[in-house]
Amino acid sequence: MKRRLFIQFGAATVAPFFLPAWSHAASPGKLVTIYGQLPPPGNLRRIYAAGPPAAVMLSVLAPATLIGWPQSLPAQARRWLDPVVQSLPNIGRLAGRGSTLSLEALVGYRPDCIVDVGSVDETFRSTAARVAQQTGIPYILLDGRLTDSAQQLREIGALLGIDARAAQLAQYAEETLAMATLRRSVTDANPASRVGVYLARGADGLETGLQGSINTEVIECVGARNVASVAGRGNLTRCSIEQLLLWNPDVIVTQDAAVASRIASDPLWGQLNAVKHKRILLAPSEPFGWVDGPPGINRLIGVRWLLAMLYGTPAPGTIAADATAFYRQFYGTASMQVPTGMP
Repeated sequence: MKRRLFIQFGAATVAPFFLPAWSHAASPGKLVTIYGQLPPPGNLRRIYAAGPPAAVMLSVLAPATLIGWPQSLPAQARRWLDPVVQSLPNIGRLAGRGSTLSLEALVGYRPDCIVDVGSVDETFRSTAARVAQQTGIPYILLDGRLTDSAQQLREIGALLGIDARAAQLAQYAEETLAMATLRRSVTDANPASRVGVYLARGADGLETGLQGSINTEVIECVGARNVASVAGRGNLTRCSIEQLLLWNPDVIVTQDAAVASRIASDPLWGQLNAVKHKRILLAPSEPFGWVDGPPGINRLIGVRWLLAMLYGTPAPGTIAADATAFYRQFYGTASMQVPTGMP
């Protein structure tokens, strides 16, 4: 899901905060672009996350630097998180389906920098440049593709001066993505063996991601076939039940328990192979989605989970232990039972 930025650039709002001393710095790595002049590593103590993927990244990597959540987090999600970030307020977002934070309010929070993780096309680059120029706040834009998770952690870790913590988490990402790469090599050698998977989003389950969508990256990462890819490349799309019957997925994945229940009981959905064979997978969604919502590094455990659910590697019985280890290492949760979303 590409994000759109809706930011107020009215002269009355931004003029008092315009700082002419602005520059576009060369990227310190292949994924990061910096707009403005960053303080030296270790001096970034207050960071504004422009959208949910960035908030996940910061809450995991450097929780003490996050000044607030750009999204609303319910109490049941917060309980899984490091105590440092559990009680942070929802202060609004610059990135996503709509901005809820004005530049005036942003400046009032006095962040040392802005971090945005996700799409890095020309729209987002030009917006990052304008926000940095008109507020004087350095803006870090990070390419958020799932397959680059390890490098994302290392590059942001270097900017924040926490290389050791970043290296620890990056190692987990590398090990996880190596498992997915191995599985893809098997399905690439025999394309007919790819499992057809449909990601059911929306209240009725009829929203999904096209080929290349950031929302379906986990499906494609593990070597499965996104059945919606026949409709072309793009982001999120709506489909009809008639289209879905033509795609006839082997497996349906959703993060919504109500949607999973509806699919299992609806006679129209019941015509699909996935429903006939009871292959409806409910992915966990707390504190963040394992497959989507948001499309950040929270999906690393989702890669392991979907590998287990589709192929039995790792063994499905080990996912609970894997999830507990992931939550402890990434979220700082060590004492609660982690949901596995087992069907």
